[in-house]
Amino acid sequence: MKRYLSRSLPAIAALLVLTSYQSLLAADTPSKPNIVIIFADDLGYGDIGIYGARGHQTPHLDRLAGEGIRFTDFHVAESVCTASRVGLLTGSYPVRVGLTGAIGPGNPKGIHADELLLPELLREAGYATGCFGKWHLGDQPSFLPLQNGFDEFFGVPGNTEDSLDT
Repeated sequence: MKRYLSRSLPAIAALLVLTSYQSLLAADTPSKPNIVIIFADDLGYGDIGIYGARGHQTPHLDRLAGEGIRFTDFHVAESVCTASRVGLLTGSYPVRVGLTGAIGPGNPKGIHADELLLPELLREAGYATGCFGKWHLGDQPSFLPLQNGFDEFFGVPGNTEDSLDT
């Protein structure tokens, strides 16, 4: 049985890159909003132009933020890759899910099949889901995004440094 998603699910962050979107083939206006969550490691509040970045430009992110809802506060469950992602996707504290810190490549640990993840709830609500970028919730086949509610995945299962060491 799937565990229930906590009501304290964090709002929206900034490159798990989890994107949920309605069917692109629909001819009429979608009845549900598109949802895009960009969850990035080490991204600071002032690192995007719309929030005051200096020295570099982020026009696409600025436009996306300008056309949607902007959040000015976000708190992660833990300040480390795996744990912060598991908190976002389950709404639970990482310690309750058994994934704290960051798991390395080849680790037998990963997101448990009994966990109910945000993309699974979105799929039940009629959304198509995709994960693009860094997953970092386990690199064994049963832990990967396509086995955990995502319809599409393009990215790396862990750290990019881990994935490049071949």
